Amino acid sequence: MVKKRKILVMNGPNLNFLGIREPGIYGRQSYEALVGCLKEQAEKLGVEIECYQSNHEGALIDRIQQAYFEKIDGVVINPGALTHYSYALRDAIASVEPIPFVEVHLSNVMDRESFRHVSVTKEVCIDQISGLGFESYVKGMEKLIAHFRAEDEKNS
Repeated sequence: MVKKRKILVMNGPNLNFLGIREPGIYGRQSYEALVGCLKEQAEKLGVEIECYQSNHEGALIDRIQQAYFEKIDGVVINPGALTHYSYALRDAIASVEPIPFVEVHLSNVMDRESFRHVSVTKEVCIDQISGLGFESYVKGMEKLIAHFRAEDEKNS
């Protein structure tokens, strides 16, 4: 029997305010709608997911470290504004290196303010996907699944 992979979907500051915060940029759907969409997609993709959101950098770092001990297979992460300056978050991702991360963003960060063009977390992730709304997360899960398959083939 093939092991069902577990993906942790992490969301940083202000993502709990989806549908409220700047709907022209982030859309009108709520965080609960995002979680529902991801659970539905995970079922279709044959993976188990857990969604986690915090407005606190330290809580996100704690959850990344906990994921290591839980042997989470992969992480889709939207660090929010922490993307652009949190070396502590970057180091936490790097410290659990066997776990692949895909960084995602709802909006196209390259079409926004110049400070958003820099990601300090991207270099420790296997990919960055942005500008597709909820679909960025789905593509992130698909990227992880492809990564799992490639690793399985390499190790067989």
